[in-house]
Amino acid sequence: MAQQQALQDKEILSDVLGSQKQITANFNMFSGECMDQSLKSDMLNILRDEQSIQSGVFAEMHKRGWYEPPPAQQQMVCQARTKFEGMAQQLC
Repeated sequence: MAQQQALQDKEILSDVLGSQKQITANFNMFSGECMDQSLKSDMLNILRDEQSIQSGVFAEMHKRGWYEPPPAQQQMVCQARTKFEGMAQQLC
């Protein structure tokens, strides 16, 4: 019974994490497109709350060994840095 419960908990947390990723992406987009400053402030506050929830779920899954994102390879980090530095220079 304990093995089935652990598997069920893992599936639930995986679903919650996936949902939180989508929710934070949506609130990020919505807040960026708000013209009304009061609404934008509300969206940003909600986004911060949702990011906190996502972080907590991630931490719990990581603690249980259920979510182990691979470390970034140094070459990929350098490529991303070069790409975004180039984009930043184009904006100036």
